[in-house]
Amino acid sequence: MDEWLNYDRFDRETWHSFFPYGKTFLTQENLEDIKSLNDQISLADVREVYLPLIKLIQLQYQNYLQMQLQKMTFLRKPMRRIPYIIGIAGSVAVGKSTSARLLQILLKRLMPDKQVELITTDGFIYPNRELEKRGIMARKGFPESYDMEKLLTFLNDVNAGKDYVQAPIYSHSVYDIVPDEYQVIEKPDVLIVEGINVLQLPTTQRIYVSDFFDFAVYIDAEPELIEQWYLERFGMLLDTAFQDPSNYYYPYTKGSRQQAFAMARKVWDMVDLPNLRDYILPTRNRADVILHKAENHHIDRIYLRED
Repeated sequence: MDEWLNYDRFDRETWHSFFPYGKTFLTQENLEDIKSLNDQISLADVREVYLPLIKLIQLQYQNYLQMQLQKMTFLRKPMRRIPYIIGIAGSVAVGKSTSARLLQILLKRLMPDKQVELITTDGFIYPNRELEKRGIMARKGFPESYDMEKLLTFLNDVNAGKDYVQAPIYSHSVYDIVPDEYQVIEKPDVLIVEGINVLQLPTTQRIYVSDFFDFAVYIDAEPELIEQWYLERFGMLLDTAFQDPSNYYYPYTKGSRQQAFAMARKVWDMVDLPNLRDYILPTRNRADVILHKAENHHIDRIYLRED
C-alpha cells in the first residue's frame, strides 16, 4: 500500500502560495538563537514554509476551541481550558528541536494572549541507573528506554487542566536525567511536545502518546542525509561542548579525532539508524504534516494529510 495515499503533496512554492502575506516577526539573529548547532534555517524558510504551517495550525486551533465550546454547552458544563497539543517527531539530528522552538516562538508572537509551552520527551527517558539495572543502556533512545507511564500521566494531567504539572529534565551534557530538577507547566493554551517517540505505538499501553495530540508534524529526510548531519554535529560538539571536563563525551576529546568519529559512526549504525528504521520512520504516516528536507536542511516538499 502506498504510504502517501492519504496525503496531498506540495512543492515549496505551492505551499507558500496558500499564505503568502505573513510577516516573519523574526530576524536572522533570532533564528540563530533557536536553531540547533548544525541546523540550517533562514527567514525564507519562515516565510515560505513555517508561516503557512502556523496559519493552518491557527485555523485548526480556532476550530478546536469552537468545538470545545459547543461540547461544553451541549453537556451544560462550565467551559475549562483544555490545551491544544502539538506533537513533533522525527529522527535524531533531523532538526526537530529547531522546528519545535520556531513553532513556539511564532505561535507566541501571532497569538500573544495565549500561553504556548514546549517540552521534550528526553526528560522521560529512564535515568542511567535504571537503564543499567534493566540491562538496556545500549538501547537508550529505543522505545523500551522511556518511562511511558510517566509521560502518559504527565500528558493526562496537562490535558485535565491541572494547575501545576512537572516534567523531568534531561541533560545532554551529563547524558542523564537531572535529579530533582523539573520544568513546570502551568495551564498552557498550546503545548508542543517534541521527541523521537511521540508518534510511536507502545505495545504495553492502552493509551498512546499521540492520543493526546490535536496536530502532529514529522520532520523527514533520507537516512543518509541524517547520518551526515549527525556526524557534522558530532564534529562541532567535539570542538565545543565536549571540551568541558564535566561533559559525558569529554574523554573522546583526549584521544584521536579518528577514534572519536569511529565511535560516533558505531553509535549511528548500532543505535540511531536501527531506531529510525524500526521505530521512528514507521510512525511517519501518523503525522498531519510531513516536512521533507533535502541537502543543507532545505525543506523541499510538504505533505498534508487529506482526512
